[in-house]
Amino acid sequence: MVTREDILVLGLTAGVTGALVGGMMLGIGLGLVVQKAHVGWLLLLPGGPVGGLLGWLLARKLARKLG
Repeated sequence: MVTREDILVLGLTAGVTGALVGGMMLGIGLGLVVQKAHVGWLLLLPGGPVGGLLGWLLARKLARKLG
């Protein structure tokens, strides 16, 4: 049975890990693009979706605990 505590921990964990990983990818990628290194786009563009993907994986883990 999933409790309110589990949902709260899932939200906090997904938010923190998503913001850290996505933010670091965005920051490093933008820094490279500003310095005219086009490889930075490979980090910049998927930065947001990668942060969301981590939250989705954590939610699947919690859903597996349910069933």
